[in-house]
Amino acid sequence: MSTAPPTTARRLPLAGALRLGRPSDIWFKPACSVVAAVAPPNLTLLALGRLDLAMYTMAGSLCALYGHNRPYPARARTLARVILGMVGGLALALTAASLTTNAAVLVTAGALMAAVQKVLCDATRVGPPGNVILTFISSASLFAPQTLGQVPGHVGLALATGAWAWLVGMAPGLLRPHGPERRATAHALNATAAYADTHGSGHGHDHDRARATAAAAVQAAWQSLLATGARTDRTRRALEHLVVRAEVALAAPTDADPRLLRGWARDLRGTGRVPWVAGADDDLLGVDAERAVPQRPLWRRLGPLTPLAVRTALGCALAGYASLALGVGRPYWALVTAASLYQANVTLTWSRGVQRVVGNLVGVLVFAAVVPLAHLHPAVLVLCCLAFNFGAEALIGRNYWLGSVCVTPMALLITEFARTQDAGQLITERVVDTLVGALVGFATAVVVTDRRAGDRIEHALTAVERAREQAARLLAEPQPAPRALQTARRTLSAALAELRATADAASGEWWQRALPQERVVLAEQSGHRTLAATVRRQGAHSWDGARTTEDVRP
Repeated sequence: MSTAPPTTARRLPLAGALRLGRPSDIWFKPACSVVAAVAPPNLTLLALGRLDLAMYTMAGSLCALYGHNRPYPARARTLARVILGMVGGLALALTAASLTTNAAVLVTAGALMAAVQKVLCDATRVGPPGNVILTFISSASLFAPQTLGQVPGHVGLALATGAWAWLVGMAPGLLRPHGPERRATAHALNATAAYADTHGSGHGHDHDRARATAAAAVQAAWQSLLATGARTDRTRRALEHLVVRAEVALAAPTDADPRLLRGWARDLRGTGRVPWVAGADDDLLGVDAERAVPQRPLWRRLGPLTPLAVRTALGCALAGYASLALGVGRPYWALVTAASLYQANVTLTWSRGVQRVVGNLVGVLVFAAVVPLAHLHPAVLVLCCLAFNFGAEALIGRNYWLGSVCVTPMALLITEFARTQDAGQLITERVVDTLVGALVGFATAVVVTDRRAGDRIEHALTAVERAREQAARLLAEPQPAPRALQTARRTLSAALAELRATADAASGEWWQRALPQERVVLAEQSGHRTLAATVRRQGAHSWDGARTTEDVRP
């Protein structure tokens, strides 16, 4: 008799995948940034009559889409890495294009590059738009007619516009240098206020969702503040105190004052003074300890992403081969469609596939309506692309499919920068490649299972249990050291957030052994009880303390 653990399968949502959400608080920032980064190079090429070079300048300009949720010191590093990654991928693709015209070889190279770009973006948590822009540029460049002698000049254009995109991305920091940290802190305060409204009572779905949302927001706020490095200033110190208050409210919601939390969040809007919450410096001992811990090496973060890398490489390659077999002239469209699907699990991959197909199909209709106008003059073509650039970033935060409605006509219009093409053929090929890429990409995700999802839950459970035991041991001492107790609380809080994220990702995987859902629930409940006990032991749950403001400029 087999003793293999039972497997589970998940239902695939349809209507929910297309539901519109609220727009991002900062939707206008990437939307305006991409227009500011793309417009000057494209208008310059238009004046010179060299719009055929726009693909290379846009490779650098589109880097302005990244890093908008990061503090400016971290954003500077992130943008520099994205630009180097973009330019490096472009150089490899153009070199390959100049050495061979074998479409199957180029599709294989594009699939391998897509897998590398996917795992590096996920491992480094570069944030939206992730690997899709990098893969789009490198895959399209593989099929651009090229000679070795042209490669340095084209790469140089991408590097120059990438430098301009870096300046565009960093420019808002001159007016509001702590804007990203303020937004992350305000979001944590509002999320914990919503959880405190429940008074921490009940175990229903809404209660659990509110707690998980608050925990994720607090963890994101810490990550934002810690991303600035070891150096800190008075403003960030004030924000750290506020995040501590949010963390305390998460641990002991019955003792928290939601109105006070929301008041602090409102004070963080705009460029006004940063609220300074009176409290002991012991509140931040755990933060100082965490800031001193070196970051986990990149190679250790890449290991769990192996199934995702295999899915991406195999799915992109098969999608490209299928497109070639159907005689489509741009197989990289199918490749990019497949690359855009892969998320943390199969269920999310399915949802992204539905969104991609719907968005692209509506998008080709928009292209059909706009293309006669774009053909009137090259200047109109450039302006249409800029409008779609703005629209894509303005809408994609509400749902991926809505943003794709603008991305699709923009991508089709870009192909006309070099020469006017038959609109009917473009539409037909785009529809075929979208369907091929989505079907083949999702089928690959189902076949290449992630059997390690359950193992990651076990590791996360172990981390929570160890962190809880450490905190419990300190609570049993007559007078635990403030630094040790605060560090234990921070460690347990982070472990609980990681457990919830890991469980959510694993629950969407197909054909795996049954997950220890009951153990996860029990671990979360006992962990949050221990957090509440540490808060009460430290006396940090008092909300009647003095509150003052410092004239600290944002």
